[in-house]
Amino acid sequence: MTVRAKDGHDEGASTRGDVLTGRLAAGTLGLFALAALVDLDATRASMNAAFAWTTATFGLFWQLLAVATLVVALGLALSPAGRLRLGGRDMPEMPYGRWLAVILCTLLAGGGVFWSAAEPLVHFQTPPPVFRGVAAHSAAAVGPALAQSYLHWGFLAWGLVGTLGALVLLIRQEDGAALLPRTLLGGRLRGPAGSAVDAVSILAALAGTIGPIGFLGLQLAYAAKVLLGAPDGYGTQVAVLGALVALATASAVSGIDRGIQWLSRLNVALALGLTVALLALGRPGFVARALSAGATTYLVELPRLALFRDDPGWLDYWTVFYWGWFLSYGPLMSIFVARISRGRSVREIVLAVAVVAPLLTNLWFTVLGGTGIGLELEAPGSVSGALESDGLPAALLAIVGQLPAASLLTPAFVVLIFVFLATSADSMAYSASIIVSGSATPPRRQRAFWSVAMGVVAAALLATGEDGVKALQSFIVVAAAPVGLLMATCLWSAPRLVWARYRRACTAA
Repeated sequence: MTVRAKDGHDEGASTRGDVLTGRLAAGTLGLFALAALVDLDATRASMNAAFAWTTATFGLFWQLLAVATLVVALGLALSPAGRLRLGGRDMPEMPYGRWLAVILCTLLAGGGVFWSAAEPLVHFQTPPPVFRGVAAHSAAAVGPALAQSYLHWGFLAWGLVGTLGALVLLIRQEDGAALLPRTLLGGRLRGPAGSAVDAVSILAALAGTIGPIGFLGLQLAYAAKVLLGAPDGYGTQVAVLGALVALATASAVSGIDRGIQWLSRLNVALALGLTVALLALGRPGFVARALSAGATTYLVELPRLALFRDDPGWLDYWTVFYWGWFLSYGPLMSIFVARISRGRSVREIVLAVAVVAPLLTNLWFTVLGGTGIGLELEAPGSVSGALESDGLPAALLAIVGQLPAASLLTPAFVVLIFVFLATSADSMAYSASIIVSGSATPPRRQRAFWSVAMGVVAAALLATGEDGVKALQSFIVVAAAPVGLLMATCLWSAPRLVWARYRRACTAA
């Protein structure tokens, strides 16, 4: 039996647009880009100092928050209250497959596609400290390398960005609240304080998206040099950003039911096709063994991986960095998941976001990253050499370039990364517009503004070189400090609201 709350409101529940929120978020982001352009060294130094303080202060808290969020979310999904339908609708707005495709392509997908070739190989070359004693570059390092990657892109990561916050927002929207970050606090913050909470949430999420956009410019400019002989310079990087912004803007402006949904379905179809191609043309036997080793190690070692604290220096640039980065998306991703999930049950939302999406993500990491490790074992240096000499962008091309039909596969992978990141950018632009406009269906001009703004800031930072984008990475983690505190409130508000609404729905039935 499915239980539905009967006192829901439709998407008309909104507030007057908050001009102050938009100005605070856009102004701060612009000032950061300007500071990087004027004095990159000073900006990096200040961001690095703030980064070190933030990770030392909040690192353990973020690790505990990730674990607690997943445990509470799964507990709600598996409880009787998991049957509760949210959003004031008897039926979902879109079919399950399309809904799952949008989730897959707008939460962690852009970064996941970028890192899937490189991260497993990095851990294979240098086993993480939790696996001390494992020989680097050995068959024994395969399982630990994939398990560490699964941690960073698996259950904990997805649960952190799109479960409890979405449930809280869906229930409070039924009671007339708007889809705003401050709504996670129960609507008690008004005026400038509420605007500040919303602005910090926008700022953190946009910064978290601009970073991958900037690295995409670097990666595709490198690909253009390898494939087409184009100069790997700033002009090519800006051309890539311009095309990305154009696609993301068109998608955001056309809306969830058109551009965003269409691009998501295209992404999933491309990813499935390339997965089959990699398995058919690559090392399917090795990938299957790697999946078994990685999954077994991950499940057995998950508690130790999640709570490992013996090497803070390593954690700061891996697990803690990831949790800060993903937390920066938390409020806006919660808004986006809530916006597309009306009519879904608590169980459907949690299991799709925190179980199905991570499993598919980890499978993708295994197919692409595992193929790279297999090639590296067969011919040491065939992938790691390119990674060490030309950085992250080279890993994907080095893997795909060794396979049959590389001339077809390489452009297909470039298109996949490009479109995946466009869907991340359009969802962030859409969510930011919801907050600033106070409407669940924000004006098109606002969606276009935030999409273009991300591209402009990325272009400004790339003008300073790769160091500008790296400075933004530190800024992301610093901005995640207040956002993490905001998301932590969902640990008690989500169970309280879900159970209260479930009891009310059972009584009304």
